[in-house]
Amino acid sequence: MKFINFAIVRFSCLLMLGILTAHFFPIPYLILRPLLFLFCLTSILWLISRKQLIQQIYFGSATYLCFFAVGYFSYQLRLPQFRPNHFTYFVAEDAPKIIQIKIFQTLKPDNYNYKYFANVQAINEIPVSGNIVLVMAKDSLHPEFKPDEVLLVYGSISTIPQPLNPHQFDYSKYMKSQGVYGQIRVSEKQVLKAMSSRSTIFGTAQNLRTGIVEKLKESKLKTDERAIVQALILGEKKDIDKSLYDEYAAAGAVHILAVSGLHVGILYAILAVLFAPLKRWKYGNILGSVSIILLLWFFAILSGLSPSVTRAVTMFSFFAFAQILQRRTNGINTLFLSLLTILIINPLWLFQVGFQLSYLAVFFILWLHPILYKIGYSTNWFLRKLWGIASVTICAQIGVLPLNLYYFHQFPGLFLLTNIVVLPFLTILMCGGLLIVILAVINTLPDWLAETYNAMIEALNGFIYWIADKDEFLFKDIHFSTLKVLGTYLMVIALGMLLRKLNYSRLVYSLLSMTILVGVFIYDEFRTSKNQLILFHKNNKTILAYKRRGEMLIFHNDSTADAGNAYPIKSYKTAMNIRNISETSLPTVVSYKNRNILILDSLALFPKQGNIHTVILTENSKVNLTRLIDSVKPFRVLADGTNYYSYKNRWKATCKLKKLPFFDTAEQGAFLIE
Repeated sequence: MKFINFAIVRFSCLLMLGILTAHFFPIPYLILRPLLFLFCLTSILWLISRKQLIQQIYFGSATYLCFFAVGYFSYQLRLPQFRPNHFTYFVAEDAPKIIQIKIFQTLKPDNYNYKYFANVQAINEIPVSGNIVLVMAKDSLHPEFKPDEVLLVYGSISTIPQPLNPHQFDYSKYMKSQGVYGQIRVSEKQVLKAMSSRSTIFGTAQNLRTGIVEKLKESKLKTDERAIVQALILGEKKDIDKSLYDEYAAAGAVHILAVSGLHVGILYAILAVLFAPLKRWKYGNILGSVSIILLLWFFAILSGLSPSVTRAVTMFSFFAFAQILQRRTNGINTLFLSLLTILIINPLWLFQVGFQLSYLAVFFILWLHPILYKIGYSTNWFLRKLWGIASVTICAQIGVLPLNLYYFHQFPGLFLLTNIVVLPFLTILMCGGLLIVILAVINTLPDWLAETYNAMIEALNGFIYWIADKDEFLFKDIHFSTLKVLGTYLMVIALGMLLRKLNYSRLVYSLLSMTILVGVFIYDEFRTSKNQLILFHKNNKTILAYKRRGEMLIFHNDSTADAGNAYPIKSYKTAMNIRNISETSLPTVVSYKNRNILILDSLALFPKQGNIHTVILTENSKVNLTRLIDSVKPFRVLADGTNYYSYKNRWKATCKLKKLPFFDTAEQGAFLIE
């Protein structure tokens, strides 16, 4: 392997460590003077060390500390509490104001609403900053707004709600990783004024993409096939049918539907081949590399400059730039240099799933592929090419598998077959898709080409459907915790180092990493084995679940429902490593830890006396709560999602009068009964 500049790797790792430290352990105030002092100290130590033959550790230590500090403070500077003009200081819940916002990205709409990312520019004419989600009710008489439009709306900015049940997807946390800290819901009547503003490069890119999509709609491309073209070339996934998307996910091919490092890498390889003849000229290498960089960024603009495309193009631009310099380096140096640059520009990207998966996939391909390729090398041309695709796929899968299991809890067993077929096909589809987009824009797309492309996409979809139909090869609901992710990566890295160079110390590290991973699995089994009784929140349904080790008994009031595979039990089941689920109807009294729990439905039948510890009110119970409290003397009262707000407000007032704890799952989330 060529020379690896470990300084770049260390700088990148320390920058990431600084960002992670700021994320998990933020300080309540911003200290910029120590950072400035640290930079000055590093400069002085550099001036001293450059004159010394034998280097001391002081300059190196100060430099590493600088990169850690840059990561820490660059992350903190983007938090609302360190931005005095952030909109969160000027808004209050349920207090409508005149708000000026500027749309900068269109999101996928649902059945009833358009959705956008927008920047808050002013509240009641007070200049502010910060990003929000704009949710606007659909109106058949009003078209969608476009990026770079400025709206004057009358409404209130609210916080993004957190999940009400344990181990559910936290949309609020996800939005914060995007730098978004609020949302506003408005109707068309609340939009006081809409006006255009100075165009930005991001807005222009997205409007260009929207125009291309409109051109494609006028072609002979069918709906599903056009949606695939939009996803492959333009990064526009909102028109993909959900069932089709789920089939790609089940087949392990969902990555081809999102323009990312894979697509940019294929385009980079195609352009490298096309510009290879230029290397015969004196300055042909420079001209070719510059042309590749410009075309990659044109592709990024064509794709709307989405974060995933921007990251991938930045990464491969560094690869092209390395060709210009013709310096003795390797792909890992270039990869970490691009990582360092991207995280300095936007440290929030470190917490995005796409960023993590793309960089891990490329890293493991660069690191493990040379070793794996040699193991299966064949003198037969066809077998060599086939093994080349398979080995790249295996390396990428090794790199992303722990994170895939952590985020998505499933593993497509036929991923290797899928990628062996799809990857060569994807190159053809991307070339054809680019040609179709260009011809559609200039209104010269022939029908025969569109129909041919339709047939190719139909063939791909047919293969994907065939793979997805093999349910026995799709492993779902796999429990994988954060500790398992860290332990697995530790073992993979140790084994990779052992494969690169077999010696005693690396063998010890490998065995130690395996021991640690086994210990993690044992600890995880112990951690998830605690008994729990939980009242979940779900609108119009009562769900009470008793968990005992790896088993769960669900009490609910819907005899037709498969509660174990539906919201909110499904994600909880996976997170807590529950393997067996049984269901039964909701009883009147449940005994748990020698305490009786009374469940009252609309009939409100309850014992006149008895040892009742907790009362659960469901289905708008007609109970006289004052009399109930005086009769059974409960320790607390709970109300779930099957009750009207008017009932719960009345019960809450009664409990306050009786000095009794009252808990509403609609406001406070699922309740763990102890």
